[in-house]
Amino acid sequence: MTSLNDLSARFYSYNKMYSYDMRLQSFADWPFREECQCTPEMMATSGFVHCPSVNEPDVACCFFCLRELEGWEPEDNPWSEHIKRSPNCGFLAMKKDFGELTVAEFYHLEQERLRIYIRKTIHLKIANFRDEVEKTVNYMRMLFDSESVM
Repeated sequence: MTSLNDLSARFYSYNKMYSYDMRLQSFADWPFREECQCTPEMMATSGFVHCPSVNEPDVACCFFCLRELEGWEPEDNPWSEHIKRSPNCGFLAMKKDFGELTVAEFYHLEQERLRIYIRKTIHLKIANFRDEVEKTVNYMRMLFDSESVM
């Protein structure tokens, strides 16, 4: 699970990832090359940025919808996988190259990207809160159970 700090760092650094070349540069250490569907070029074309972790060298994240995918197989088609898991991603719906966007179109895309980021941030905070509540409840049960034994 992505931490809140990781999510924030990605959101703020990914604003320059509208550029295909910038996305492609992130795949310098990508484990899949020739004879694969998920080459660095295909991954970048599909909106992904390579963001490996210590345990997962093949983690890719869409710069726009922030959807993380890992466990890539050589026959996986990045565009298809992206559509399957994020059918409403604004990047996938773009009909123009970034350089052809008007200021108004870019503004609307950035508004959507911000909405996605806020929604994901809220979901992470809720999940963290639930985890803390569960830990507290378990701790209190342990305390009450140990008192009833005495």
